[in-house]
Amino acid sequence: MVKNLTLEYIFEASWEVCNMVGGIYTVLSTRAVTLEERLKDKLIFIGPDIWAENINPFFEHLPEMYADWVNFTFKEYHLKIKTGHWKIPGSPVSVLVDFSPLLIRKNEIYGHVWEQAGVNSMDAYGDFDESSMFGYATGMVIESYYRFFKLTTEQNIIAHFNEWMTTFGAFYVQQHLPSIATVFTTHATSIGRSIAGNHKPLYNYLNEYDGDQMAYELNMVSKHSTEKTAAHIVDCFTTVSEITAKECEQLLDKKPDIVTPNGFEDDFVPQGKEFAVQRKAAQKMLRKVAETLLGYKLSNDVLFIGTAGRYEYKNKGIDTFIESLKFLSENNDLNKEIVAFIMVPAWVKGQRADLANCLKQSDSVLQSNNHFTTHELHDYYNDNVMGALHWFHFLNDKASRVKVIFVPSYLNGDDGIFNMTYYQLLIGMDLTVFPSYYEPWGYTPLESVAFSVPTITTDLSGFGQWVAHKPHEIINGVGVIHRSDYNSYEVAVRISEMMKKFSDFDENEIKTIRKNAATIAKKALWKHFILYYEKAYHIALSNKNLRISKNEV
Repeated sequence: MVKNLTLEYIFEASWEVCNMVGGIYTVLSTRAVTLEERLKDKLIFIGPDIWAENINPFFEHLPEMYADWVNFTFKEYHLKIKTGHWKIPGSPVSVLVDFSPLLIRKNEIYGHVWEQAGVNSMDAYGDFDESSMFGYATGMVIESYYRFFKLTTEQNIIAHFNEWMTTFGAFYVQQHLPSIATVFTTHATSIGRSIAGNHKPLYNYLNEYDGDQMAYELNMVSKHSTEKTAAHIVDCFTTVSEITAKECEQLLDKKPDIVTPNGFEDDFVPQGKEFAVQRKAAQKMLRKVAETLLGYKLSNDVLFIGTAGRYEYKNKGIDTFIESLKFLSENNDLNKEIVAFIMVPAWVKGQRADLANCLKQSDSVLQSNNHFTTHELHDYYNDNVMGALHWFHFLNDKASRVKVIFVPSYLNGDDGIFNMTYYQLLIGMDLTVFPSYYEPWGYTPLESVAFSVPTITTDLSGFGQWVAHKPHEIINGVGVIHRSDYNSYEVAVRISEMMKKFSDFDENEIKTIRKNAATIAKKALWKHFILYYEKAYHIALSNKNLRISKNEV
């Protein structure tokens, strides 16, 4: 920890605690082991209890753990909480709170937060109600713990809130527990993501945008209001990359107090002989599914190329990736067969029964004209990926050098086709591509190099900028391509050229590239990045003391 700073408690709240949704789950779950080693059971994560009567696969519920406090919280705050451990390395103490009782009080709470902090909840819709009530409930849980275990104002305590969904917790803590230092991290501004997702040029015109005005234009007033307010009133405001810091300064009118880049732990990466065993198993499964779906055998030296992430068609660069594959397919000098997997959860019905049956019966042949998707979609005609594959006339026949397979399901180990997790399949890839347009950090390329899989990304991702501040070739393990608001065509061409170049490397060159990728990953371990959080905690505690002293005057 930072010199002269002894932390006694950290409460950290996020919608993604024990709830795998996106990259924030990876941030918190990999960072946890580093903090847990120092704080033990005084590191407490708070997440939403949204599994109803179903068993949460990410949470080990221990009813006897803090049972008296659980009863106290129900009696005093009328909130049901579950205590236990998050099923991640370090097994940190975690609390899941059922925030649903607060929904009937939402107007009262909105009115109170308006009077306290000026948050405009009048135009709230969609997920704002649930998120805000969850955030408010996290503040109540922290207060309940503080009171029951008789914590004191002399103790150095941090309450850390992630994303706009938890901001009401920061407001609650600052009002009811002023001696606790508050930290708020925006992993991506709601307005920035919305501008990018609505096909408006974000970067060339960033300095011209007014966050409040854009919030009205994009119907994001309430989310923007709570995010902007939290950024201004907490004791320490952070974000995850320099590119997002500029966004915050312009759209939230608040420069982050510190940038806290995202690291990871490599304890989920197999080592030694086990790595080779798992890579072989992954490639065998990728080949088996591909050959069964396509209806023919693939060449022995086929290259498996993948992309993954949330289904943000433009922001994640899925459109650009598909276009680059079209350019690659038209390259007459391409000498290797390519199978590209788009692993992006979509509006999926479930597994394809015909494909699942063929995978179980090795001698059966798939009787279908659909040689593109591994799972059934609810709406094939309005799906962006399917539309692009038809637009670019991908055929997936044996004569095509580039085949594209859409995997529209969460790869949680129980999808009905692969029945392997994303990580278990990622290790079998030869190359990954993440040509993001809007990517505050970019865990997917970082996860890729952690598994020694070379990757291609852009300098509009925080990770891409961290790797290189200028174009970076794939020979280095990570290819970084310059991207702007208006050069998506050039980006697609450059990606196709980079993929072609990679396909021409011999076995020894590939080994070197894979080693280079792993070396980059090692530099992003949490043991290197945790110091930024230590500085953030120090800033928060210092500003908390200033806040209290001003209020005492």
